[in-house]
Amino acid sequence: MGYRKFKAEGIFDGYQLMDADQVLITDTGGAVVELVDKLDVGGDIEEFRGILCPGFVNSHCHLELSHMKGLIPERTGLVDFLLTIVNKRHFEEGTILQAIVDAEEEMWRNGISGVGDICNNALTVSIKKNARLRYHNFIETSGFTPGIALDRFEGAKKILDIFQSGFNLQESTLVPHAPYSVSPELFELINDMPGNGLLTIHNQESTAEDLFFEKGEGELLRLYRDLNIDISFFRPGGKKSLQTWLPCFNRNQSMILVHNVTTTAEDLRFSQPATLHPQPQTSLCLCPNANLYISGRLPDVPEFVKGKCHLVIGTDSLASNHQLSILEEIKTLHRHFPDIALSTILQWATINGARALQMEGELGSFEKGKRPGVVVIEGWDGGHLSMGVNARRVM
Repeated sequence: MGYRKFKAEGIFDGYQLMDADQVLITDTGGAVVELVDKLDVGGDIEEFRGILCPGFVNSHCHLELSHMKGLIPERTGLVDFLLTIVNKRHFEEGTILQAIVDAEEEMWRNGISGVGDICNNALTVSIKKNARLRYHNFIETSGFTPGIALDRFEGAKKILDIFQSGFNLQESTLVPHAPYSVSPELFELINDMPGNGLLTIHNQESTAEDLFFEKGEGELLRLYRDLNIDISFFRPGGKKSLQTWLPCFNRNQSMILVHNVTTTAEDLRFSQPATLHPQPQTSLCLCPNANLYISGRLPDVPEFVKGKCHLVIGTDSLASNHQLSILEEIKTLHRHFPDIALSTILQWATINGARALQMEGELGSFEKGKRPGVVVIEGWDGGHLSMGVNARRVM
């Protein structure tokens, strides 16, 4: 079997930034052999300007919405964004499929190796069966009216069955969309579903969400009205969103909470010890470019770091982003939170994401036997990411 040897101005192995004296050795199939000192390697070294790192993990994506790129103006706010998604997502199937193919190619080219993908239909199945990327498929269900819970759950299970017939059982699970779109009855069905051990949910994406659960007021009332959803049964509980829905889950599920724009230190304390690296694990997924696109607001990332949360990174969809690039998300986080070390943010984008999606046996770090992919980040000066820095896959 042949080998490839990679050297750059530095290597990020998934955990830490190593110096330029290290060489990454893989076999020709992409499996990591070892990291060794350059003096012990010999010749035939492929040298790069920049930093080598494992393939990125996109912990939250909506590949099936790729055809909506540029359709929704920026900063409409969450309610108008959601209404546009509901009312304008229906295109000719061929157009949708081609957009999915193009978006997946973009992720591959940008160095993404693993994806947590939200699925409301089975359109991505045929493409994913032969994909170069590793997917966990989150089959999303919603229904805020209690009386439709069972029908919505059974409908999502049918989609889940299609995915599970083409993928390993552990690579597809059924999940709730968001607290404001899932009834307690539907939460209970998801919680009690056997084998449903890895979940994700859109959490606290706007102040309207917290206001609705605390007082039954705010912008979400317009969402229900415009969608003709009768919420006369609803009674606010005086608690914020996270504190309302999190107790619905008690079966030791691992959980990825996405967006977390209004999540506070109080919310983190409520969710502890779940956010402090237990087994099962709770991760907070940051999608900064989507947050800026929809509302112009970012989460309190320094508070999450202070709270020792397990952080991961996602792109959301092309309906809410200009590209599917984890490096662009890293740039945004670095620009807005310069006190957080770049090596820390890279860890969120690699090994943390792999762990959150339960792909750490294959992705996320340069450890022997893994096939994480090899990415070069070009233009990084070691402590700063300018807008001109780019990432490209070299394996």
